[in-house]
Amino acid sequence: MMLVLAITGLATSLLPAVMFLKNLPLFLFPMTVQHQRNSGTGDAAQDEATGEIPGVSVLIPARDEEDGISASVQAALQSRGVAVEVLVLDDNSTDQTAVIVKRLSLSESRVRYQLGGSLPVGWNGKQFACTQLAASATHQTLVFMDADVRLKPDALRRLVECRAARKVGLLSVFPHQETGTILEKLIIPLMHFILLGFCPLDRMRGSSSPSLAAGCGQLFLTTAEAYEKAGTHAAIRGSRHDGVKLPRAFRAVGLMTDVYDGSEMADCRMYHSAVEVVRGVLKNATEGLANPKLILPFSLFLIGGSVLPLVVLVFALCTGNVVAALVSGLAVFIGHFPRALAAAKLRQPVLGVVCHAPATLLFVGLQWVALLNQLMGWQVAWRGRTSS
Repeated sequence: MMLVLAITGLATSLLPAVMFLKNLPLFLFPMTVQHQRNSGTGDAAQDEATGEIPGVSVLIPARDEEDGISASVQAALQSRGVAVEVLVLDDNSTDQTAVIVKRLSLSESRVRYQLGGSLPVGWNGKQFACTQLAASATHQTLVFMDADVRLKPDALRRLVECRAARKVGLLSVFPHQETGTILEKLIIPLMHFILLGFCPLDRMRGSSSPSLAAGCGQLFLTTAEAYEKAGTHAAIRGSRHDGVKLPRAFRAVGLMTDVYDGSEMADCRMYHSAVEVVRGVLKNATEGLANPKLILPFSLFLIGGSVLPLVVLVFALCTGNVVAALVSGLAVFIGHFPRALAAAKLRQPVLGVVCHAPATLLFVGLQWVALLNQLMGWQVAWRGRTSS
């Protein structure tokens, strides 16, 4: 029986490991800046003789973001090789967000403050804020960015050039995820493990099927024309999970989408405490893995490939079952290898590698809690709001 469990753990650890190895080169940002400039995109965004990319509107929805909004705006203003305006929508903040942004707008003409309207019934706050921001943008290239994202000076130009070269309607990238608390280090890197371990990026790029959509809601780039064709954020008005839902909306109207690693172009710290990590996972889970169709198979694969081998290895060593110990030991190595590779290539914390098994178990447990909350009609509040 122990050997059977060891073999099961080995088999379930292999799938995400192989998929991760296949996906990682496809996930890394495709070209250097110099290569993009030399290749020529043929896009209208680069038709000026100076090589200057016409304006980009950086659109930031902000609700109670006093701790990071100034750094986010200031970083966007440092963008090189692109004319930029930064629009910040104050989504009825209860802190000093409005004061900070207004002060920035007085000292910098490229910054505009906008007070958000009353939230309509059935709308998620972020989606309504983004819709209002897009309507106020003066440039054709739109960048939707979370208030805790800090761009590097060359990020916008690289993103614009990449979107043009890839000929996609919507491009998103994963910023470098900064982590401070232990739970951040354990849980946050799992989003890369899930994406690269289970989403076939080559199939995603070969098909416009909405079912293959993937993205990162922290940083999206599109054009006003493509955005309108996709139905704007109104197409996902009730969703909390724009990272998946917005690419699906684009693909539903025949527009291609793509996602890459953006750790060289932006930094982001999503959460600042263990409580925020738990609440953040719970609020997004029901539109991700925590639904009745996905949760069981994903739970089996995640626990089977990441937790089971370690448990079997301990028991095999204690009982002297050498064969089971060897098989499960191999499974432990294979199960942890993607996390080690991500730590090296994507600058993720080593603690997440060492504690991969308990982190995975906790993550799966939170998915089941989220599903139970959904079945009971409970919804986790975020920024003082629940469903809207």
